Amino acid sequence: DQWKEYVHAGDQNSSSYPGKIDNTELYEDLDSYHLKERLSENEDFVLVPAEAWHKLLSWYDMMDNQPPLERKVDIGCLVYLSCRSLSVCMCVNLSHVYLCLIDAIHQKIRQHFNVSETAESRLWMRSTDTSSERLRNLNMTILDSCLSSGMVKYTHLPFTPLNSGHLLCYTNFATRPPGVCGLTNLGNTCFMNSALQCLSNTPPLTEYFLRNSYLEELNFTNPLGMKGEIAEAYADVIKQMWSGRHYSVVPRVFKTKVGHFASQFLGYQQHDSQELLSFLLDGLHEDLNRVKKKEYIELRDADGRPDQEVAEEAWRNHLRRNDSVIVDTFHGLFKSTLVCPECNKVSVTFDPFCYLSVPLPVSKERVMEVFYVSLDPTAKPTQYRLIVPKAGRVIDLCTSLSQATGVPPNQMAVADVFNHRFYRIYQADESLSCILDRDDIFVYQLSSGCVDQDGEEVVMAIYMRERSHYRDYGSGSNNYGTSLFGHPLLMSVPRAQCTREDLYQLLLKRLSSSEPDRGSSTEEGQSACGSTDTNSQDATDGDQSAGVEPSGKEEEDEDEDEEEEEEAASCAQANKRLPGRRRNTEKQKKALFTIQAVNSNGTTERGMGEVDGGFSFSCDISVANLFFMCMQKYIKHQSMDVPHQQITVQLQECIELFTTVETLEEENPWYCPTCKKHQLATKKLDLWSLPEVLIIHLKRFSYTKYSREKLDTIVEFPLRDLDFSGFLLKKTVNSTEPPCRYDLISVSNHFGGLRDGHYTSYARNKDNGQWYYFDDSKVTYAREEQIVTSAVYLLFYQRQDKIRQPTVPPPVPSSSQPENHISSQTHDGMDGASSCVSMETD
Repeated sequence: DQWKEYVHAGDQNSSSYPGKIDNTELYEDLDSYHLKERLSENEDFVLVPAEAWHKLLSWYDMMDNQPPLERKVDIGCLVYLSCRSLSVCMCVNLSHVYLCLIDAIHQKIRQHFNVSETAESRLWMRSTDTSSERLRNLNMTILDSCLSSGMVKYTHLPFTPLNSGHLLCYTNFATRPPGVCGLTNLGNTCFMNSALQCLSNTPPLTEYFLRNSYLEELNFTNPLGMKGEIAEAYADVIKQMWSGRHYSVVPRVFKTKVGHFASQFLGYQQHDSQELLSFLLDGLHEDLNRVKKKEYIELRDADGRPDQEVAEEAWRNHLRRNDSVIVDTFHGLFKSTLVCPECNKVSVTFDPFCYLSVPLPVSKERVMEVFYVSLDPTAKPTQYRLIVPKAGRVIDLCTSLSQATGVPPNQMAVADVFNHRFYRIYQADESLSCILDRDDIFVYQLSSGCVDQDGEEVVMAIYMRERSHYRDYGSGSNNYGTSLFGHPLLMSVPRAQCTREDLYQLLLKRLSSSEPDRGSSTEEGQSACGSTDTNSQDATDGDQSAGVEPSGKEEEDEDEDEEEEEEAASCAQANKRLPGRRRNTEKQKKALFTIQAVNSNGTTERGMGEVDGGFSFSCDISVANLFFMCMQKYIKHQSMDVPHQQITVQLQECIELFTTVETLEEENPWYCPTCKKHQLATKKLDLWSLPEVLIIHLKRFSYTKYSREKLDTIVEFPLRDLDFSGFLLKKTVNSTEPPCRYDLISVSNHFGGLRDGHYTSYARNKDNGQWYYFDDSKVTYAREEQIVTSAVYLLFYQRQDKIRQPTVPPPVPSSSQPENHISSQTHDGMDGASSCVSMETD
């Protein structure tokens, strides 16, 4: 995003200038270049094609000694071949197989079995062990077509005897509990897999499809439906999952049908499992609606009539237009009460619902972590954990930090540091919502309060740059290159002291007092930007150079030997300059660093560089003097030791919020029939009747005018005996009324943030009563105590009077299986166990 901004602006002096490619943040350490664990694509890094990589490398270069991170895919692709009554499989080895065209597989097979050019041959995509789709477009890449190993089947005519030495037949006699089946991720389709697993483990709906009851109720003429195609595609997936023959099913046909009728689900972008569930329930309802011709019904207001009468009328009217297995299973009724604030007109209606979207209590506060850089040169940067108003401004952040440091808020400057440079410097009145939790926020103490543009003081940005010398053998001259490291500084300096010599003395005082205390509690190897101190060892190995005078004029050496000797002398002199050495710096011939005027990125040297009304300079430190890296170490304030308490609420609290009186927003007013105008009425929702299966959607994604966030609040919910009697307006009047107690049957989880994440699900098998954890194609046993987490997004409850007792005993997990593993799909797409090959005659 930063690079796009830079390209759009075209200004090399812009703060969005990317600089060299730097993957430091992806490594555990820079000695072994071992990658960190749990790196997330599109959040920690992005993958680009090799051609794009080489372009970026040629334009911006790369940090010295860093290897390019190349993802190579050199694997074999297992291909099934069918010729008349013979089924075989072979392994086709392709380099970078996922970037190859499907035609490459086709040609490899033909070459391997010496198929003549005149013979007709076809490729098929195996959807399941028993069904296949023909691959007609051979010019698509394997990645774009979402093919994986074991999914390709080959046939050719006429029949040619194959070399039996290359054949390997697979047979699968294994059985498994019906419904305990994974779903292959087709590419960011975990949201769909999670929703499907929850619906698959909804007993009344699954049994309806397994009994083929849907065949008699398919509605092909409903203009609001999908011509029965969604219902048929869903039935096919359910039958495969409950056949007991598959470890994992590929829901490709279903995904295609969903994208065809709902364009927002086209392609392979990440989506919301609740949005997919809402579309699917509505689509199944319209495809299976028993009402072939919907009649027009004029809705009536209550007009003072008893609630019982109005509710019964509303439900009858609903069934006259909507009657399906979805209505039978998932639809309930709630009462909506609107009150006009002007004339007190009360409007009461009863409306059906398919699921409850309940809000979570939103905290008005936010926890932020910042690095504080004091004016005291002996003080190391300190990390603080602060509590600030969620809808607050930058000045509120400074006020909170002021309480911990004693420094007035108006003497603080707040900046976002990224890639060793200032990405953004915030104004005091800016909203805190523009600061993300993962941003590295630095707060700098300034020597004075308000710094006017024409005042006595100016704010200067100081970038830390490592200077490494090299000899240009073409011209015989010595040159040096620079690269940013550590975090920059913001300093308010008297305008009269902006000369290079004055700045040198100010920085010398600031930096030289940062000599590391060998007995301090400073965390070794950590920098305030999250960088690792890797240059301390290299400082003695690099190409060393002579120092320069404070004026910035470099001394030229006659040859490299003399240069190295002088640099060694410079190192000795540098150590003597440090506090406790009692040596006057004025007498030293060599300076520890040079000062250059640079642009706002700290890269291009220039006359003057503007940063929010101030100036930008770099502090160029030679390789031999990189002991200054010690100043990048930081310490943690005691506030960081206080564990961040996870907010926990009860599900009943969320339901109470759902039934709380609220005022309509300006964008959604209500037309009052008495006042004859739109009003911001008060609205209250109450539950009247509940369905057999109740879906509760926890509204974790919060969107307001001021902020967008995902709420990671832990919602505690019962697995059994969820009692709704206290929330229902309709009271039980006789023994024929259904009970109000529910048991949990499945859960959809979302891990991650607003822009991306991963969906999984927990579900209780209707036949054996065992809980399972579904993570795409991987299925594992689950314990009840694992289910309640901060990731829970959708809850499926079934009314107790409809729950059937298990018909088979639950399986006993084997202690020899790691993490109670049941099944998984390997990375090349093959099922975890042996694969069943379909027999095809052609």
